[in-house]
Amino acid sequence: MFDVVRERVRQGYRTCRYPALAPELPERFLGRPRIAAAPCPPGCADCLAQCPVKALELRPQGPALDMGRCVFCGACARTCPQKTIVFSRDHRVASRSREGLIISSTDPGQQPGKAIPLFRRSLRLRQVSAAGCNACEADCNVLTTPVFDLGSYGIDFVAAPRHADGIAVTGPVSENMRQATLDTFDAVPDPRLVIAVGACAISGGIFRDSGECHQGVSALLPVDLYIPGCPPHPWSILDGFLTLMGRSR
Repeated sequence: MFDVVRERVRQGYRTCRYPALAPELPERFLGRPRIAAAPCPPGCADCLAQCPVKALELRPQGPALDMGRCVFCGACARTCPQKTIVFSRDHRVASRSREGLIISSTDPGQQPGKAIPLFRRSLRLRQVSAAGCNACEADCNVLTTPVFDLGSYGIDFVAAPRHADGIAVTGPVSENMRQATLDTFDAVPDPRLVIAVGACAISGGIFRDSGECHQGVSALLPVDLYIPGCPPHPWSILDGFLTLMGRSR
């Protein structure tokens, strides 16, 4: 125990003062995509061929990207000869509406939407892993470490849905987890929230075409907040939670 205390003293204060200070992001981080206002060359559809989840659509004014499907692999940006598609370093990707996740040159995506004042001071969530690969789950769990210090914002993951304000769902919701997800939601007292964390929970992600999955929680329950990514960075998840509470951006 003394070794642990000694190490904490050596490391000093590690918690980031978010959102007052911008977070430090890794060198290879791919954030909110941006699409330039330039039509694609005739016959060019290289980006569509490279996208593993069919997140892109070619429109007359240029491509449109669905962050709800996107796995943020960056293949489309690397392939595009015009550099029309660029991934910024903006970690703020959450949206209150599904339409707000669609990025194009004419519509850069909606702002996250109005906060819910009832949850401004505290937010308790039951995390439901609905057949996730454990990537989104891990990035939710890491929020409880001293670097992010989720509890200091009045946000906590709880063990029982009856103690929660809502559920945070990860994974594409397999058939085996469908009823468990619905039962967990039913056990949360009203008023209650549903948060879809990651591409799988929003749209099915890479499992979208599987007959054993339900294309995410969006197909089963009304979603109050979408946090795209594969997986979303912990700062993106925290920003989404704070946005819902009206305490970010």
